[in-house]
Amino acid sequence: MTMTVKIPDSLKPEDGRFGSGPSKVRPEQIAALDAGATTLLGTSHRQAPVKQLVGSIREGLHDFFRLPDGYEVALGNGGASAFWEIACASLINRRAAFGTYGSFSAKFAASAANAPFLEEPAIFSSEPGTYRLPELTEGVDTYCWAHNETSTGVAAPVHRIPGSREAGALTVIDGTSAAGALPVDISQTDVYYFSPQKAFGSDGGLWVAILSPAAIERAASVESSAHLDGARRWVPPFLSLTSALANSRKDQTLNTPSVANLIMMENQVRWLNDNGGLDWATARCAKSASLLYSWAERSDYAQPFVSDPDARSHAVVTIDLDERVQANQVLALLRENGIVDCAGYRKLGRNQLRVGVFPSVEPSDVVNLTKCIDYVVEHL
Repeated sequence: MTMTVKIPDSLKPEDGRFGSGPSKVRPEQIAALDAGATTLLGTSHRQAPVKQLVGSIREGLHDFFRLPDGYEVALGNGGASAFWEIACASLINRRAAFGTYGSFSAKFAASAANAPFLEEPAIFSSEPGTYRLPELTEGVDTYCWAHNETSTGVAAPVHRIPGSREAGALTVIDGTSAAGALPVDISQTDVYYFSPQKAFGSDGGLWVAILSPAAIERAASVESSAHLDGARRWVPPFLSLTSALANSRKDQTLNTPSVANLIMMENQVRWLNDNGGLDWATARCAKSASLLYSWAERSDYAQPFVSDPDARSHAVVTIDLDERVQANQVLALLRENGIVDCAGYRKLGRNQLRVGVFPSVEPSDVVNLTKCIDYVVEHL
Protein backbone atom coordinates (compact mmCIF):
# COMPACT_ATOMS: atom_id res chain seq x y z
CA MET A 1 0.00 0.00 0.00
CA THR A 2 1.38 3.39 -1.00
CA MET A 3 1.33 5.99 1.76
CA THR A 4 0.37 9.59 1.08
CA VAL A 5 0.96 12.49 3.46
CA LYS A 6 -0.45 15.92 2.70
CA ILE A 7 1.72 18.59 4.30
CA PRO A 8 -0.27 21.72 5.23
CA ASP A 9 0.56 24.64 2.97
CA SER A 10 1.29 26.77 6.04
CA LEU A 11 4.33 24.59 6.80
CA LYS A 12 5.78 24.46 3.29
CA PRO A 13 8.72 26.57 2.13
CA GLU A 14 7.94 29.10 -0.56
CA ASP A 15 10.60 27.45 -2.73
CA GLY A 16 10.96 23.72 -2.22
CA ARG A 17 14.24 23.21 -4.07
CA PHE A 18 17.17 22.26 -1.86
CA GLY A 19 19.50 20.50 -4.27
CA SER A 20 23.20 20.21 -3.52
CA GLY A 21 23.85 19.74 -7.24
CA PRO A 22 22.23 22.56 -9.20
CA SER A 23 21.53 25.67 -7.18
CA LYS A 24 18.28 27.56 -7.09
CA VAL A 25 17.74 30.07 -9.87
CA ARG A 26 16.24 33.31 -8.63
CA PRO A 27 13.30 34.91 -10.49
CA GLU A 28 15.53 37.89 -11.31
CA GLN A 29 17.86 35.57 -13.20
CA ILE A 30 14.98 34.30 -15.31
CA ALA A 31 13.98 37.92 -15.97
CA ALA A 32 17.55 38.62 -17.07
CA LEU A 33 17.35 35.67 -19.47
CA ASP A 34 14.09 36.98 -20.84
CA ALA A 35 15.59 40.44 -21.33
CA GLY A 36 18.62 38.92 -23.02
CA ALA A 37 16.51 37.01 -25.53
CA THR A 38 16.71 39.89 -28.02
CA THR A 39 20.01 41.44 -26.93
CA LEU A 40 22.36 38.59 -26.04
CA LEU A 41 21.11 35.10 -26.90
CA GLY A 42 22.30 34.10 -30.34
CA THR A 43 25.10 36.68 -30.32
CA SER A 44 28.66 35.55 -31.08
CA HIS A 45 30.78 35.28 -27.96
CA ARG A 46 33.44 37.37 -29.71
CA GLN A 47 31.13 40.33 -30.15
CA ALA A 48 30.87 43.29 -27.78
CA PRO A 49 27.58 42.45 -26.00
CA VAL A 50 28.74 39.02 -24.81
CA LYS A 51 32.28 40.22 -24.13
CA GLN A 52 30.82 42.92 -21.89
CA LEU A 53 28.92 40.18 -20.06
CA VAL A 54 32.10 38.16 -19.50
CA GLY A 55 33.94 41.30 -18.46
CA SER A 56 31.27 42.04 -15.88
CA ILE A 57 31.57 38.49 -14.46
CA ARG A 58 35.36 38.75 -14.20
CA GLU A 59 35.23 42.19 -12.59
CA GLY A 60 32.44 41.12 -10.24
CA LEU A 61 34.36 38.04 -9.09
CA HIS A 62 37.47 40.15 -8.60
CA ASP A 63 35.51 42.33 -6.19
CA PHE A 64 33.60 39.48 -4.58
CA PHE A 65 36.72 37.50 -3.66
CA ARG A 66 38.79 40.61 -2.93
CA LEU A 67 41.61 39.37 -5.13
CA PRO A 68 45.21 40.18 -4.23
CA ASP A 69 47.36 42.11 -6.68
CA GLY A 70 48.36 40.05 -9.69
CA TYR A 71 45.59 37.44 -9.37
CA GLU A 72 43.41 36.98 -12.46
CA VAL A 73 40.04 35.42 -13.27
CA ALA A 74 39.98 32.92 -16.14
CA LEU A 75 37.05 30.94 -17.45
CA GLY A 76 36.36 28.27 -20.02
CA ASN A 77 34.03 25.50 -21.10
CA GLY A 78 33.60 22.06 -19.57
CA GLY A 79 32.93 22.50 -15.87
CA ALA A 80 35.15 21.73 -12.88
CA SER A 81 35.68 18.14 -14.04
CA ALA A 82 37.25 19.52 -17.22
CA PHE A 83 39.49 21.70 -15.08
CA TRP A 84 40.94 18.59 -13.42
CA GLU A 85 42.26 17.58 -16.82
CA ILE A 86 43.46 21.13 -17.50
CA ALA A 87 45.40 21.07 -14.23
CA CYS A 88 46.96 17.72 -15.14
CA ALA A 89 47.93 19.00 -18.56
CA SER A 90 48.92 22.58 -17.71
CA LEU A 91 49.67 23.01 -13.99
CA ILE A 92 51.13 19.91 -12.35
CA ASN A 93 54.78 19.83 -13.31
CA ARG A 94 55.74 16.31 -12.27
CA ARG A 95 53.93 15.14 -9.14
CA ALA A 96 50.95 16.26 -7.07
CA ALA A 97 49.71 15.47 -3.57
CA PHE A 98 46.01 15.17 -2.84
CA GLY A 99 43.75 15.22 0.17
CA THR A 100 40.88 12.83 -0.59
CA TYR A 101 37.86 12.38 1.69
CA GLY A 102 34.91 11.73 -0.58
CA SER A 103 33.86 11.01 -4.13
CA PHE A 104 34.67 14.38 -5.65
CA SER A 105 37.95 15.08 -3.90
CA ALA A 106 39.12 11.65 -5.10
CA LYS A 107 38.28 12.23 -8.77
CA PHE A 108 40.96 14.85 -9.39
CA ALA A 109 43.52 12.49 -7.81
CA ALA A 110 42.35 9.72 -10.16
CA SER A 111 42.89 11.99 -13.16
CA ALA A 112 46.45 12.71 -12.06
CA ALA A 113 47.10 9.01 -11.49
CA ASN A 114 45.96 8.26 -15.04
CA ALA A 115 48.04 10.96 -16.73
CA PRO A 116 50.91 9.09 -18.44
CA PHE A 117 53.32 12.03 -18.21
CA LEU A 118 52.90 12.57 -14.45
CA GLU A 119 54.43 10.63 -11.58
CA GLU A 120 52.20 8.66 -9.23
CA PRO A 121 50.46 11.16 -6.94
CA ALA A 122 50.82 11.17 -3.17
CA ILE A 123 47.40 10.44 -1.65
CA PHE A 124 46.37 11.44 1.87
CA SER A 125 42.91 10.05 2.53
CA SER A 126 40.41 9.86 5.35
CA GLU A 127 37.01 8.34 5.93
CA PRO A 128 33.82 10.03 4.65
CA GLY A 129 32.60 12.56 7.19
CA THR A 130 36.14 13.74 7.94
CA TYR A 131 38.85 15.48 5.94
CA ARG A 132 42.58 15.18 5.56
CA LEU A 133 44.91 17.68 3.93
CA PRO A 134 48.02 16.59 2.05
CA GLU A 135 51.31 16.79 3.89
CA LEU A 136 54.59 18.31 2.74
CA THR A 137 56.12 15.68 0.49
CA GLU A 138 59.48 15.65 -1.26
CA GLY A 139 59.19 15.95 -5.03
CA VAL A 140 55.63 17.30 -4.97
CA ASP A 141 55.08 20.52 -6.90
CA THR A 142 51.29 20.85 -6.55
CA TYR A 143 49.04 20.36 -3.47
CA CYS A 144 45.35 19.77 -4.13
CA TRP A 145 42.15 19.28 -2.15
CA ALA A 146 38.49 20.31 -2.08
CA HIS A 147 37.30 23.23 0.02
CA ASN A 148 33.94 21.48 0.34
CA GLU A 149 33.31 17.77 -0.25
CA THR A 150 29.87 17.83 -1.84
CA SER A 151 29.23 14.13 -1.34
CA THR A 152 29.61 14.15 2.45
CA GLY A 153 29.04 17.72 3.66
CA VAL A 154 32.59 18.20 4.94
CA ALA A 155 34.33 21.58 4.73
CA ALA A 156 38.13 21.59 4.81
CA PRO A 157 40.36 24.54 5.68
CA VAL A 158 42.13 26.43 2.91
CA HIS A 159 45.72 27.39 3.67
CA ARG A 160 49.09 26.67 2.18
CA ILE A 161 50.80 23.52 3.43
CA PRO A 162 53.70 24.75 5.62
CA GLY A 163 56.89 24.70 3.57
CA SER A 164 55.14 24.18 0.23
CA ARG A 165 55.52 27.71 -1.05
CA GLU A 166 59.20 27.79 -0.12
CA ALA A 167 59.61 24.61 -2.18
CA GLY A 168 58.02 26.31 -5.20
CA ALA A 169 54.81 24.24 -5.03
CA LEU A 170 51.35 25.46 -5.99
CA THR A 171 48.17 25.17 -3.90
CA VAL A 172 45.18 24.19 -6.07
CA ILE A 173 41.74 24.17 -4.42
CA ASP A 174 38.45 22.81 -5.78
CA GLY A 175 35.87 25.37 -4.72
CA THR A 176 32.93 24.06 -6.73
CA SER A 177 30.39 23.70 -3.92
CA ALA A 178 32.22 26.15 -1.63
CA ALA A 179 32.85 29.24 -3.76
CA GLY A 180 30.42 31.95 -2.73
CA ALA A 181 29.17 29.95 0.28
CA LEU A 182 32.24 29.47 2.49
CA PRO A 183 34.83 32.03 3.63
CA VAL A 184 38.15 31.88 1.79
CA ASP A 185 41.38 33.84 1.73
CA ILE A 186 42.39 33.63 -1.91
CA SER A 187 45.98 34.60 -1.06
CA GLN A 188 46.31 31.14 0.53
CA THR A 189 45.77 29.55 -2.89
CA ASP A 190 47.36 29.67 -6.33
CA VAL A 191 44.30 28.27 -8.08
CA TYR A 192 40.77 28.41 -6.72
CA TYR A 193 38.47 26.87 -9.32
CA PHE A 194 34.77 26.10 -9.49
CA SER A 195 31.80 25.68 -11.77
CA PRO A 196 28.85 28.06 -11.31
CA GLN A 197 25.91 25.72 -10.70
CA LYS A 198 26.09 26.02 -6.90
CA ALA A 199 26.35 29.38 -5.10
CA PHE A 200 26.50 31.28 -8.38
CA GLY A 201 23.04 30.11 -9.39
CA SER A 202 23.83 29.08 -12.95
CA ASP A 203 24.15 25.88 -14.98
CA GLY A 204 27.07 23.51 -15.40
CA GLY A 205 29.38 23.40 -18.39
CA LEU A 206 31.56 26.37 -17.40
CA TRP A 207 34.65 26.55 -15.21
CA VAL A 208 36.08 29.58 -13.45
CA ALA A 209 39.60 29.69 -12.02
CA ILE A 210 41.24 32.38 -9.94
CA LEU A 211 44.94 32.25 -10.71
CA SER A 212 47.94 33.60 -8.82
CA PRO A 213 50.98 34.97 -10.66
CA ALA A 214 52.82 31.76 -9.70
CA ALA A 215 50.09 29.62 -11.30
CA ILE A 216 50.14 31.72 -14.46
CA GLU A 217 53.91 31.38 -14.65
CA ARG A 218 53.72 27.62 -14.01
CA ALA A 219 51.19 27.09 -16.82
CA ALA A 220 53.35 29.02 -19.27
CA SER A 221 56.44 27.04 -18.27
CA VAL A 222 54.70 23.64 -18.46
CA GLU A 223 53.19 24.35 -21.86
CA SER A 224 56.46 25.71 -23.21
CA SER A 225 58.30 22.56 -22.16
CA ALA A 226 55.62 20.42 -23.82
CA HIS A 227 56.73 21.79 -27.20
CA LEU A 228 60.35 20.73 -26.77
CA ASP A 229 61.68 17.90 -28.91
CA GLY A 230 61.17 14.54 -27.24
CA ALA A 231 58.70 15.85 -24.65
CA ARG A 232 56.24 13.21 -23.37
CA ARG A 233 53.68 15.78 -22.39
CA TRP A 234 50.83 16.85 -24.67
CA VAL A 235 48.76 19.95 -23.99
CA PRO A 236 45.81 19.99 -26.42
CA PRO A 237 44.28 23.43 -27.07
CA PHE A 238 41.11 22.65 -25.11
CA LEU A 239 43.22 21.85 -22.02
CA SER A 240 45.58 24.78 -22.38
CA LEU A 241 45.32 27.08 -19.38
CA THR A 242 47.44 29.73 -21.12
CA SER A 243 44.98 29.77 -24.04
CA ALA A 244 42.04 30.04 -21.66
CA LEU A 245 43.70 32.92 -19.83
CA ALA A 246 44.63 34.70 -23.06
CA ASN A 247 41.00 34.56 -24.16
CA SER A 248 39.73 35.56 -20.72
CA ARG A 249 41.88 38.67 -20.84
CA LYS A 250 39.88 39.56 -23.96
CA ASP A 251 36.63 38.86 -22.05
CA GLN A 252 35.81 35.76 -24.07
CA THR A 253 36.21 32.00 -23.95
CA LEU A 254 38.27 29.77 -26.22
CA ASN A 255 35.17 27.96 -27.46
CA THR A 256 31.57 29.05 -27.81
CA PRO A 257 29.97 29.21 -24.35
CA SER A 258 26.38 28.94 -23.20
CA VAL A 259 25.38 32.59 -23.27
CA ALA A 260 22.34 31.81 -21.10
CA ASN A 261 24.70 30.46 -18.43
CA LEU A 262 26.75 33.64 -18.58
CA ILE A 263 23.62 35.79 -18.24
CA MET A 264 22.49 33.93 -15.11
CA MET A 265 25.94 34.01 -13.55
CA GLU A 266 26.45 37.72 -14.23
CA ASN A 267 23.11 38.49 -12.61
CA GLN A 268 23.96 36.34 -9.57
CA VAL A 269 27.40 37.89 -9.09
CA ARG A 270 25.90 41.39 -9.16
CA TRP A 271 23.18 40.31 -6.70
CA LEU A 272 25.76 38.89 -4.30
CA ASN A 273 27.94 41.98 -4.48
CA ASP A 274 24.98 44.34 -4.12
CA ASN A 275 23.95 42.54 -0.92
CA GLY A 276 27.36 42.71 0.71
CA GLY A 277 29.65 40.34 -1.18
CA LEU A 278 31.45 37.35 0.27
CA ASP A 279 30.86 38.30 3.90
CA TRP A 280 27.10 38.59 3.38
CA ALA A 281 26.87 35.39 1.34
CA THR A 282 28.85 33.26 3.79
CA ALA A 283 26.93 34.61 6.78
CA ARG A 284 23.63 33.77 5.07
CA CYS A 285 24.78 30.23 4.31
CA ALA A 286 26.09 29.80 7.86
CA LYS A 287 22.70 30.83 9.24
CA SER A 288 20.84 28.32 7.06
CA ALA A 289 23.27 25.54 7.92
CA SER A 290 23.04 26.31 11.63
CA LEU A 291 19.26 26.00 11.49
CA LEU A 292 19.58 22.50 10.05
CA TYR A 293 22.32 21.30 12.38
CA SER A 294 20.51 22.65 15.45
CA TRP A 295 17.29 20.98 14.37
CA ALA A 296 19.06 17.63 13.87
CA GLU A 297 20.78 17.84 17.25
CA ARG A 298 17.42 18.44 18.96
CA SER A 299 15.71 15.67 17.03
CA ASP A 300 15.16 12.17 18.39
CA TYR A 301 15.50 10.59 14.94
CA ALA A 302 18.14 12.72 13.15
CA GLN A 303 21.71 13.80 13.78
CA PRO A 304 24.45 15.57 11.78
CA PHE A 305 26.53 13.11 9.78
CA VAL A 306 29.76 15.06 10.29
CA SER A 307 30.64 14.64 13.96
CA ASP A 308 33.24 17.42 14.17
CA PRO A 309 31.37 20.76 14.28
CA ASP A 310 34.41 22.54 12.82
CA ALA A 311 34.28 20.29 9.74
CA ARG A 312 30.57 20.70 9.09
CA SER A 313 29.84 22.40 5.80
CA HIS A 314 27.81 25.60 5.59
CA ALA A 315 27.13 24.90 1.92
CA VAL A 316 25.94 21.27 1.88
CA VAL A 317 24.42 19.84 5.06
CA THR A 318 24.23 16.07 5.58
CA ILE A 319 21.85 14.63 8.17
CA ASP A 320 21.72 10.96 9.17
CA LEU A 321 18.33 9.46 10.04
CA ASP A 322 17.66 6.73 12.56
CA GLU A 323 17.17 3.33 10.92
CA ARG A 324 13.52 3.29 11.97
CA VAL A 325 12.96 6.31 9.66
CA GLN A 326 13.78 5.44 6.08
CA ALA A 327 15.17 8.38 4.12
CA ASN A 328 13.80 7.07 0.81
CA GLN A 329 10.27 7.12 2.19
CA VAL A 330 10.69 10.59 3.66
CA LEU A 331 12.12 11.88 0.40
CA ALA A 332 9.28 10.39 -1.65
CA LEU A 333 6.65 12.03 0.54
CA LEU A 334 8.47 15.36 0.48
CA ARG A 335 8.60 15.18 -3.29
CA GLU A 336 4.86 14.54 -3.47
CA ASN A 337 4.50 17.84 -1.65
CA GLY A 338 6.82 19.76 -3.97
CA ILE A 339 9.94 19.64 -1.77
CA VAL A 340 12.73 18.14 -3.84
CA ASP A 341 16.40 17.22 -4.12
CA CYS A 342 17.22 16.47 -0.48
CA ALA A 343 18.66 13.00 -1.18
CA GLY A 344 21.97 11.82 0.21
CA TYR A 345 24.82 11.05 -2.16
CA ARG A 346 23.97 7.70 -3.73
CA LYS A 347 27.50 6.24 -3.64
CA LEU A 348 27.83 7.02 0.06
CA GLY A 349 24.88 4.69 0.66
CA ARG A 350 23.69 6.11 3.98
CA ASN A 351 20.19 6.59 5.35
CA GLN A 352 20.63 10.28 4.94
CA LEU A 353 19.31 13.66 3.81
CA ARG A 354 21.58 16.16 2.04
CA VAL A 355 20.51 19.78 1.73
CA GLY A 356 22.11 22.55 -0.30
CA VAL A 357 22.02 25.88 1.57
CA PHE A 358 23.62 28.15 -1.01
CA PRO A 359 23.01 31.93 -0.94
CA SER A 360 19.86 31.77 -3.07
CA VAL A 361 18.19 29.64 -0.39
CA GLU A 362 16.07 31.67 2.03
CA PRO A 363 16.82 30.78 5.68
CA SER A 364 13.07 30.91 6.37
CA ASP A 365 12.61 28.14 3.81
CA VAL A 366 15.16 26.05 5.70
CA VAL A 367 13.08 26.44 8.87
CA ASN A 368 9.98 25.32 6.99
CA LEU A 369 11.86 22.38 5.51
CA THR A 370 12.60 21.07 9.01
CA LYS A 371 8.93 21.47 9.94
CA CYS A 372 7.90 19.50 6.86
CA ILE A 373 10.35 16.69 7.61
CA ASP A 374 9.03 16.49 11.18
CA TYR A 375 5.45 16.45 9.89
CA VAL A 376 6.19 13.61 7.44
CA VAL A 377 7.99 11.53 10.08
CA GLU A 378 5.14 12.04 12.57
CA HIS A 379 2.67 10.69 10.02
CA LEU A 380 4.66 7.69 8.84
